[in-house]
Amino acid sequence: MDKYRRLVQMPCRHTLTSLFRVCFVFNLGFAWTCFAQTDLVHRGVPEQVQQINQLVAEQWQAYNLRPSPPASDAEWCRRIYLDILGRIPRVEELDDFLGSKDKDKRSQLVNRLLYDDTYTEEYARNWTTLWTNLLIGRTGGTDNNSQISREGMQKYLRDSFARNKPYHRMVYELVTATGSPAPRNANFNGAVNFLIDKVNMDDAAQATAATTKTFLGLQVQCTQCHNHPFNEWKQDKYWEINAFFRQTRARNAGRRAAAMNETAELVDVDYRGPAGIQDSAEIYYDLRNGEVAVAYPVFVDGTSIERDGRVDVVNRRQKLGELIVESPYLGMTMVNRTWAHFLGYGFTKPVDDMGPHNPPSHPELLEYLTNEFRKYDYDLRSLITWIVLSQPYALSSKISAGNKSDDPLLGETPKFSRFYVRQMRAEELYESLVVATQAEGTQGSYEEQERQKNLWLRQFASAFGTDEGDETTTFNGTIPQVLMMFNGELMRAATSSDRGSLIARLANNPRLKDRDRFVYLFKAGLSRTPTRDELNLCEEILKINRGNQTEALKDVWWTILNTNEFIFNH
Repeated sequence: MDKYRRLVQMPCRHTLTSLFRVCFVFNLGFAWTCFAQTDLVHRGVPEQVQQINQLVAEQWQAYNLRPSPPASDAEWCRRIYLDILGRIPRVEELDDFLGSKDKDKRSQLVNRLLYDDTYTEEYARNWTTLWTNLLIGRTGGTDNNSQISREGMQKYLRDSFARNKPYHRMVYELVTATGSPAPRNANFNGAVNFLIDKVNMDDAAQATAATTKTFLGLQVQCTQCHNHPFNEWKQDKYWEINAFFRQTRARNAGRRAAAMNETAELVDVDYRGPAGIQDSAEIYYDLRNGEVAVAYPVFVDGTSIERDGRVDVVNRRQKLGELIVESPYLGMTMVNRTWAHFLGYGFTKPVDDMGPHNPPSHPELLEYLTNEFRKYDYDLRSLITWIVLSQPYALSSKISAGNKSDDPLLGETPKFSRFYVRQMRAEELYESLVVATQAEGTQGSYEEQERQKNLWLRQFASAFGTDEGDETTTFNGTIPQVLMMFNGELMRAATSSDRGSLIARLANNPRLKDRDRFVYLFKAGLSRTPTRDELNLCEEILKINRGNQTEALKDVWWTILNTNEFIFNH
């Protein structure tokens, strides 16, 4: 790196030199250039978007905040591809959007990404990834002793998102599913993968906690052994929900069955209770004072069902699914989770803890979007459209003098007066590298692409796992992460000059001038054109490499891919 020593010392604020510095120190202090502003409100904007804008603006006024200026079209375009498809835009897609003179081009792009058949597979893939990690974890189904089929979970979710299955129907299927988890089996039902490894563990403790937390935003697991010290959820509430799962069993589960290749299956069976009385099958649990209490299936809103433990009399899990679908918490939790996906923060923190002890930051907006979501039959694509066309989503990530106090990283409640910069998920980084280097056509079938991605993600989990063994999706600047990004196999492939690679195609294209090649790399990696200073520096790098275009392009490309500007969603 000696050939860059003089360049790194150049006092250029917005040049590629700054990018070199960033990729070595991994700081968060990069500055964003504010491009020409685009009108936020166009004709024909859905009323839901206007209501979002109004209710968020009321918060700005109440806290004396002035929002950041609008994001440029290039920034917004990169953002929307990352959040909806899980990757940055291709150069051709970026140029097509930026070249459009249509005042309604943002709405048109959103509709294209959500409804055009060209993007259906990518849309379904991204949301399948998000929900697979949410329902079974990033490593769920990778353990040989697990009955989870990751392939089966992904197939169910991919089909659901591709067909735009209503969210409440998907939840009902996940909660009530029976059958086998693997696609190769005759009674395959991919939805069972959510519960199949959870119902036999500790009297369905994991099933109870995961179901209420994921779909209702209620963390009743804290009350398994005692009353919650900070909210109204009591110990009986946990066991009343737990009673809904006592008829459910995973057959042929466990290491012995897995070793014998027995087919796992999630089934509903009669439950007799400890006393063996089927028509009033109860649960006993210990109180902190040493006494024993009894519980029957009762939903979080106090609705009780038939106590009989016989499946042909009352299927408890089906009743639970019906109650969840009718609960106001269902839509509220999904709205909160979706808002957090696109805006960086939800209306509550955590997003899946929405009890009365944790009031939302924007209660009127949360209630309004929940009601609209339900009115539109829990249509996820409609919800996404409202959020991404709103003013808060369209703001620049640049902090202004009028909104310095709006900083959730300092513990402040988010007011969404700017777009909060956030790190790419591991999957987004992978998909973006694949797109930026134009390697999509060389990966094989969908299954092969997923296999290659999962191999890299396992390396990522090993390199970035926390001391507690948690699964992580963020980049925190650890030495293993820096080394993997600098010299890892994926990065070496991305910067390769082998025949057919992006670098080779650019270097060997006689119709391109030197500057055109560098401009293309900036568009491919950062979704923007380089500044004049950055272009001048690129030309100086070409001189340092004695006119060797291939080596100069590799140096610039490696630097672009290792900047915060590439790995952050801004």
